[in-house]
Amino acid sequence: MTGNSSESPVPSGVHERIALFNHSPFARLLGMVITEARPGWARVVMDPQDKGNPNRNLHGGAIFALADQAFGIAANMEDPPEVAVSASIMYLMPAAGRLEAVAERMGEDDQHSLYCVRVYEGERLVATFEGVGIKASRDQRLPNQF
Repeated sequence: MTGNSSESPVPSGVHERIALFNHSPFARLLGMVITEARPGWARVVMDPQDKGNPNRNLHGGAIFALADQAFGIAANMEDPPEVAVSASIMYLMPAAGRLEAVAERMGEDDQHSLYCVRVYEGERLVATFEGVGIKASRDQRLPNQF
């Protein structure tokens, strides 16, 4: 995100949340980096190095992890925090290069939100991911919060 004065102000805590996600152990392990994020939307990139399968393509688990990271940051750029209750992916074609995942909130109600994530290798769409998040208060302990 740039600091242009023509852009709307960045909501409080956005940079801190991006840093927390970027520095999480799993994100660092896979080399995932959030390049842009705002409430309900995120862009995350990942280089292909050391993420291949025996067919010399990127492993499906690495692609899923990238999409899930984009979903997670888009869903947690504002309060209340969210955790995933379901996620699915459709692999459209193999990929071997640098990937970019773009997550967008498609709808929400008081308890849940729906996100669509598109994963690209350059201009090619290689996977689509759908995630549903459940909203919780910060003091509520959910089983998959750490």
